[in-house]
Amino acid sequence: MTTKPPFTDLDIKTAEKGFYQGHSLEIAMLSKAIMIGLVLWALVFPANANGVLGSVNWTLLESFNTFYILIVGFFFFFLLAVALIPSTGNRIMGPAGEKPEFSNFSWFSMMFGAGLGVGLMVYATAEPLGLWGSNPVVVGGDVTGNTEEALTSAYRYTFLHYGFHAWAIYVVTGLSLAYFAYTRGMQLTIRTALTPLFGSLMNGFLGHVVDVLGVVATILGVSVTIGFGVSQFIDGLYAISGMGWLMDLGGETPTPSTVGLIAGLLSIMTLSIISAVSGVGRGVKYLSNLNLVLSLVLLLTFVVFGSFLFAMTTYASAMVDYILNFLSLSFEAYGPLSSAAFDAALPAEASAHADALRGGATNAWGSYDGFVSGLEGDAAALPSEVLAASYEAGAQGRLFGWQAGWTTFYWAWWIAFSPFVGLFLARISKGRTVREFIIGCVIAPALVCFAWMTILGGTAIDLELSGVADGSIIGASTTNKLFATLQQMISGGLLSGITIMCVVLILTFLVTSADSGILVMNTIMSGGDQEVGNKHKIVWGLILTAVIGTLLIAGKTNGGADPMEALKSAMIIGALPFTMVMGLMCIALAKALFRDGQRAKSGLSAAAE
Repeated sequence: MTTKPPFTDLDIKTAEKGFYQGHSLEIAMLSKAIMIGLVLWALVFPANANGVLGSVNWTLLESFNTFYILIVGFFFFFLLAVALIPSTGNRIMGPAGEKPEFSNFSWFSMMFGAGLGVGLMVYATAEPLGLWGSNPVVVGGDVTGNTEEALTSAYRYTFLHYGFHAWAIYVVTGLSLAYFAYTRGMQLTIRTALTPLFGSLMNGFLGHVVDVLGVVATILGVSVTIGFGVSQFIDGLYAISGMGWLMDLGGETPTPSTVGLIAGLLSIMTLSIISAVSGVGRGVKYLSNLNLVLSLVLLLTFVVFGSFLFAMTTYASAMVDYILNFLSLSFEAYGPLSSAAFDAALPAEASAHADALRGGATNAWGSYDGFVSGLEGDAAALPSEVLAASYEAGAQGRLFGWQAGWTTFYWAWWIAFSPFVGLFLARISKGRTVREFIIGCVIAPALVCFAWMTILGGTAIDLELSGVADGSIIGASTTNKLFATLQQMISGGLLSGITIMCVVLILTFLVTSADSGILVMNTIMSGGDQEVGNKHKIVWGLILTAVIGTLLIAGKTNGGADPMEALKSAMIIGALPFTMVMGLMCIALAKALFRDGQRAKSGLSAAAE
């Protein structure tokens, strides 16, 4: 049997002159039409946009929650198999004899800075603390939230959301792009990864659609990241300045006001656009160096003044628990609970009150005490054992609601971010082996995430367990939990100094994320060309600002709803098609690795000259 050479004749037509010179007109116009349409909808009909996005999001979750969970589990084990098989793991991404461009330390630093940043600042305390009060073990009624018994399960799911599965999402995209770009000498863009399956079809409309899906996912993933970061940035500014116009102070928990969010967004995006047009060398490079230094100072503050011994003990026990439960965490998916199924599971004495019982029993964010106290009339008078059985009948609904609202949201967020981070990882990994790339980009950064989450989050939990915080950290908003923890941990001038430093760190992380996102979007639209004109950086910076701003405003409609809701709904919807593209990437990469192995045995080379 004759082994054919691989298809490498990828031709992405770009405009030869005019405003779009060097860009694919089809990709640019399709991407802009989708984004501008979303902006106009959210601007003109904010309440409608918020409601429809939320409704479509929930409908998709009911149908695709299991798909999200299973495919992310598949991503990890696929990469594990590729790394362990000698013939694939030893393959060099580049011509024979190619050496890595960066040292291991520089490679890891850049990889970690690209993959995380704002997420760690927002969720370093909020994630462990939130999961301490609500996770499947708590929702299932096995332990009580916010107790010492709930600590193990809290970190089990913290490690899930920021561990090996999460980084595997980035690496599926990054490895596919790096392998085809450096081994086969093809363009560094999304459609390249699907050429083993579709060949010359990637030169036409199908290829444009794939790249547009990558651009849309990137925009929405970066938008959610910046949305959370802007909210935390305003929380920090308020903690420093006390300016009331930055916050809505009318509710139980102060949250950033619409005016504050838009003012913060405009400030950050202006700096991001300036950084983007200044060039990677002067922009991202210097900000990344500053990020690293300030991050180490923040971590050292928690080591010295926080609950370091408690954190390290938690790290060890949580790691063992995470490994022991790894398989079930990978593939345990929950489906929605229909009204008929809930009614059928109720005790006979409660069947007449099914409508009154259903909402509280299936509420993933409530508790048994809240379920009982929320009942009225005859339903409230039911015997305690009947109420307990009724609450148990809603367990599957609670577990589905929790997983769809928490784990699946994270998977969609990481997936939407993966074109951005994956393309960056590919750019810095030429000359490394496939095994080196997988281990270096999955295992190493996950272990650092675990340490960060246990040192910062463990301190917050210890302050609550010991009674020092007295519920003040738990009661703070998601984006304000870091500042609430610092206020309980230190005081005086040191608190002011560290708070200011955190605000600066959040600002630099945000500018870096937006800056890099703008560059990646333009790289995709130029067919892999990394030299992009400043006018396109400015245009896409403005579009990104408009997307975030209008969706934040839409999320604040309906009586001060969570401003992030519309952004999160749009992101999960936008991430779903790209999730399917990533599944095809795995199949295409497996085919390419196998065929290139056959070519090597036949004396042919698939490496780029």
